Amino acid sequence: MAAQDIVLLHVESGVAVVTLNRPEARNALSRRMIAELRRAMAQADGDEDVAAVVLTGADPAFCAGLDLKELGRDGGVLNDPVPAGLSPGAGSDGSTDEPAAAHRGRGTLLATSKPVIGAVNGVAVTGGLELALNCDFLVASERARFADTHARIGVQPLWGLTVLLPEAVGLRRAREMSATGNFVDADTALAWGLVNHVVPHDELLPFARHLATDITTSDSRALRTLFDTYERGSLTTGAEAWRLEGEAAASFHGGPVDPAEIERRRHQVAQRGRSQL
Repeated sequence: MAAQDIVLLHVESGVAVVTLNRPEARNALSRRMIAELRRAMAQADGDEDVAAVVLTGADPAFCAGLDLKELGRDGGVLNDPVPAGLSPGAGSDGSTDEPAAAHRGRGTLLATSKPVIGAVNGVAVTGGLELALNCDFLVASERARFADTHARIGVQPLWGLTVLLPEAVGLRRAREMSATGNFVDADTALAWGLVNHVVPHDELLPFARHLATDITTSDSRALRTLFDTYERGSLTTGAEAWRLEGEAAASFHGGPVDPAEIERRRHQVAQRGRSQL
């Protein structure tokens, strides 16, 4: 299989769909796939016409985690000179000169300033679970299953699982998932807050695309600032988060707001709201 086929990128109507495409390996993350995923995300991030990204996998799996065959040969990315999961805000060369908003705490695995919707079509295991957690929110097929088997394999997370999983399901449930390695089905994931929606398998991509299309109609600059504020606030205390929000608002507006523009947008919001009732 050619390298360019390992990760597929399709852009249409302001939405980029990135698909992990190693179905025969359950979309396991080899060195090459990680490089191609980063390339696709960077391409989507640099496309001014793209407002949102949908990340999914070629059936039957979302992602089975790191490629264990590769790890068994030479340690794979775990033995690379520069770890595959860099610290939040770090550049691809390990530097920290790039704007924090460019990564929003996601290292370099899904480094983008644009909202990422994970469309989980099957199993998301260990590194695959981390990949899903690095999305801004998740839509799950009824076939989705989630598990953390880091401890069973004998490796440590390096893409944020110990931060993002407790944030999603609570510390005690996160500990249970990591300690047992047991699978969590889609309905349980919904009840626990790991995913936002569970839909029939055939409706997964249309549903995720619809949400992404909704995002395209929001003000992109405002949304980037808002998501960056969410991210910064999640990494600090309550009082500091309040201060950060105030600073973000002052910086964003930079002076008096335009009443005419606010009124125009208010009218659009009201019209949209009436159409959804």
